[in-house]
Amino acid sequence: MVVNVHERVIAAPASRVGAALDRIGSADDTWWPTPAWPAMVLEGPLTVWVRGRHGPIRYQVTDHVPGRSVVFTFDEGVGLRGTHRFDVVPRDSASCLVRHVVEGRTTGSMRLVWPLAMRWLHDAVVEDLMDRVELDAGHAPAQRARWSWWVRQIRRVTRPRVTTVPVPQTPLLQQALPQVDWSDAYAVRRPAGSSSDPQDWADAVFHAPPAWVGALLLARESLVRLVGIDRAGSGAFDPVARTDDEVLLGIDQSHLGFRASVLCEPDRVVVSTVVHVHNRRGHAYSALVRRIHPAVVRAMLRRAVARVPAGETAVAR
Repeated sequence: MVVNVHERVIAAPASRVGAALDRIGSADDTWWPTPAWPAMVLEGPLTVWVRGRHGPIRYQVTDHVPGRSVVFTFDEGVGLRGTHRFDVVPRDSASCLVRHVVEGRTTGSMRLVWPLAMRWLHDAVVEDLMDRVELDAGHAPAQRARWSWWVRQIRRVTRPRVTTVPVPQTPLLQQALPQVDWSDAYAVRRPAGSSSDPQDWADAVFHAPPAWVGALLLARESLVRLVGIDRAGSGAFDPVARTDDEVLLGIDQSHLGFRASVLCEPDRVVVSTVVHVHNRRGHAYSALVRRIHPAVVRAMLRRAVARVPAGETAVAR
């Protein structure tokens, strides 16, 4: 029998905290700790019988008291027969208790996975969530949650695998540039239930990069003019063409032109880059960029897996 309880006293009225609880799993969710963890997504407004998920964990709402509690019952295939729930319990006019409880029985492989890995990941995500609850209530946690060494190792092993693949021969890519001097492509598995809209994936990949990638892009914008290269600005990843399953982004500059393709296939997403170099400055710049480009694309794709929205059934919120 699994009984896992996390509690945090929040210095805010239950009415305020409960209002935030009722937004969980929606586009306005301020609690769930994304992008560090796969987003919690509900397939509609928070109400009984609506379905939801975070990562591979799927469930449906089986009880909801607005502003006070919500109960999720796990799907049969999860390996845990039971529920997880949130409660907001008033303490006085200025504070409340937020509680999260998992209760159930493990089945199949989860009998081994829960004590070895899932329990530790669960504890980490819920404590990160409790930090977010406090921040949302207007107070910094007295001590921020920290992942244990074991959690860090599990996440390192289980993070999305990004692989090098041949550049797809799609109509958009074949007509993207008059000449291609170098190209590459990387793919990641598309999570079940995630959006199949390539623009959603393009936004997740390019508009919210990891902090270190964002810092590199800012440094690039600051330094390139010193060597006579155009700044890209916000237009570097503007869409230039699209089909139902692919969107093409890019920009043409004096030193080079590039296009980035985001292709959504049934079971994977492929990000491809094609580059046409125009002059010596472009060759010098390209030689530097090609060294760090693979690490940048891989990092952005891994982050996008956690940030991309759910498919069409989950957008009507």
